[in-house]
Amino acid sequence: MRHDIRAIRDDLHADTVDVTDDGVERLTTTAAEAAERGLHVWLQPTLGDAVQRDILEHIAETGRFAERLRRQGASVDFSVGWEFWLFVPGIAPGERVLERNENLRNGTVDWPRMRRSLADFTVRAARIGRSVFRGKLSCAAAQSIDAPDWNLFDIVGIDYYAHFDKPSDHVRGLRPYLKWGKPLAITEFGTCAYVGAPETGGMGWDIVDYDKEPPEIKGNPVRSERVQAGYVGGLLDVFASMGLYGAMAFKFISADAPHRPDEPRLDLDMASYALTKVIRDRPDDPASGRHREPQEVLRAVARRYGAAGHRTSQSQ
Repeated sequence: MRHDIRAIRDDLHADTVDVTDDGVERLTTTAAEAAERGLHVWLQPTLGDAVQRDILEHIAETGRFAERLRRQGASVDFSVGWEFWLFVPGIAPGERVLERNENLRNGTVDWPRMRRSLADFTVRAARIGRSVFRGKLSCAAAQSIDAPDWNLFDIVGIDYYAHFDKPSDHVRGLRPYLKWGKPLAITEFGTCAYVGAPETGGMGWDIVDYDKEPPEIKGNPVRSERVQAGYVGGLLDVFASMGLYGAMAFKFISADAPHRPDEPRLDLDMASYALTKVIRDRPDDPASGRHREPQEVLRAVARRYGAAGHRTSQSQ
């Protein structure tokens, strides 16, 4: 983690790190390290598939740490979570995340009921966030489904996975979020490293058959780091032109999706949004040591982050 934080600051030239996890110890340890390295911290607990009471307590515990960090002089924003409709049981139908995702894709959802439940939980999460944290509060919403009351928050946060051919269409799609008169942060954006991945939006990962052991890439997608770099770099140019509060590239590393240049059907990195690729010393041994190497997209992001005059950021 410390090695990655240093690379995010020194190699990627980010001034912010989005610390996101479902474990309080991992969240707090990483956030403290990032703050110690002089990075702005966007702290976001993401406990999912748990009872709502436990999720709300997880938000509160993480928020209390964020407030202690802020009082110690660290620069920190607190997000109470991401895409509640997908990760919080009892809002959309389905016992687990993947089941809820499938129901949403199929349209087997009582939309009015889901939106009422979503709004209710968002209000509860925001109130808890306010009760424990005195800095700027936000959450991460999906641009296509989520429509929270942004009066509850100080920063509008959007997970952005849209695909358009023209930059002006991205500007047009994001402009409505500025009507609240609040800073707009892109809390996630990115794509995978294969031809056609940008067109899949946030579903680029869905080319892996996890029912097989080991998991395999489905079909015959063509690996392309250039496609990934072009899409992500182009979006950063759009965000910079709009002067947004921040843009958090998703994500720095995917340790569970190793790159297999010698075995395309096992090249899980192809279905990863990461800026770096993980290579195992012994490819067929999950317990093997590993190292990371930059993707083309990392260099594209680093050039823009290094030249940016506004807040730039990286999801960790």
